[in-house]
Amino acid sequence: MFGARCLLLALRRCSSAPCPKHTQAARLRVCEALEAQEVAGDIKVQGWVRSVRSQKEVLFLHINDGSSLESLQVVADPTLEHRDLTFGSAVEVQGKLVKSLHRMQNVELKAENIRVVGPCDTLTFPFKPRERQPLEYSRQFPHLRCRTNTLSSLLRVRSEATAAIHSFFKDNGYVHVHTPIITSNDCEGAGELFHVRTSNKVQEPGENSHFFNVPAFLTVSGQLHLEVMAGAFTQVFAFGPTFRAENSQSRRHLAEFYMVEAEMSFTESLQDVIQVMEDLFKTATSIVLSRCPQDVELFHKYVSPAQKVRTDAEEQIHNWGSDLQTEHEKYLVKHCGEVPVFVVNYPYDLKPFYMRDNEDGPQHTVAAVDLLVPGIGELCGGSLREERLHFLQSRLERLGLADAYQWYLDLRQFGSAPHGGFGMGFERYLQCILGVDNIKDVMPFPRFPHSCLL
Repeated sequence: MFGARCLLLALRRCSSAPCPKHTQAARLRVCEALEAQEVAGDIKVQGWVRSVRSQKEVLFLHINDGSSLESLQVVADPTLEHRDLTFGSAVEVQGKLVKSLHRMQNVELKAENIRVVGPCDTLTFPFKPRERQPLEYSRQFPHLRCRTNTLSSLLRVRSEATAAIHSFFKDNGYVHVHTPIITSNDCEGAGELFHVRTSNKVQEPGENSHFFNVPAFLTVSGQLHLEVMAGAFTQVFAFGPTFRAENSQSRRHLAEFYMVEAEMSFTESLQDVIQVMEDLFKTATSIVLSRCPQDVELFHKYVSPAQKVRTDAEEQIHNWGSDLQTEHEKYLVKHCGEVPVFVVNYPYDLKPFYMRDNEDGPQHTVAAVDLLVPGIGELCGGSLREERLHFLQSRLERLGLADAYQWYLDLRQFGSAPHGGFGMGFERYLQCILGVDNIKDVMPFPRFPHSCLL
């Protein structure tokens, strides 16, 4: 059996083997062609037609392949026009990259050959050239809406934000952990869980109905599993799907969404957790704004014109020390000047069992923190975790959970260290920086109305 080193050597030999001699056009993505500073001959661009304009002496096309909001202009002889060369059709254009005479662009593609790879029936295609449809309209076509400027911009921002978050944690020494999607843990304790059962087995009378011999659910959080890993690594994070069985079609709720979660060992101050939350928010947002300026500007200009002011306020994050409940979130943000706000030290009885008791007398709070942002409310939530065995055991016994979480108590018996962590809803983060009102519009696939895409 090949080892990794043998496989690498074999691949190198394959890549260095002589190839048949023939010239082939160099394939460029649209973003690469647009960034070119010099002319180039014999190149090929593949994508979809965004506009067609035929004149007596010249044919103009605009081609987009999803790599950029801006399309590449193609100029061609009218004899290359084809009846299938319409808005939405998939094409391959071969020619030379030349300097453009138009002041709004640096280069254009002078076509020598245009091949229609896949025609598009413009009469039945739900999107039309030069029409800006509202998000409510495009949501009716979840299988086609990614071809609109708005949704393609969103997906590029989503991709860059994902990379920025991974980069932040990697640069700061965190280990990436894949936590289970199917689990028996109800981390949040809210009971809004998707129960996992088999669908192809007839249950016999008296037979255990649980596939894993215990009830299993789709995860609502990877936190407890990250705490396991935080007993061996000082800093860990997870970035994956989570599920809440809250049957709501409101603008604020999703049944499936992505969570960014982190745990840090040897952390004794809530301020340390707050600092990581703040640094993550600022770093990821700065990267997205620098790498996707046109895409973000599209949202700020056409989807949420007031959002630019909010995003510019990202530097103004403050700490707030009051004991407040969730329903005060938007009120608090509004009266703090519509800037991000940290709320710390929540009442003990309102929070889950794993949060550290502050031992602060009659107030009785836990070392918890929420980051509230304008227009959204809670974006991040975190806490110091209760590392003291007797405190944790006492609380679990009062809740009747000591047996179910014996493994969690074990973590406090063998090399326990003070630790804390937080979670951030990824879709809420995208809502925050782009200003999208309906959280379903920051998902690649909305969960309605087409049941085939559910």
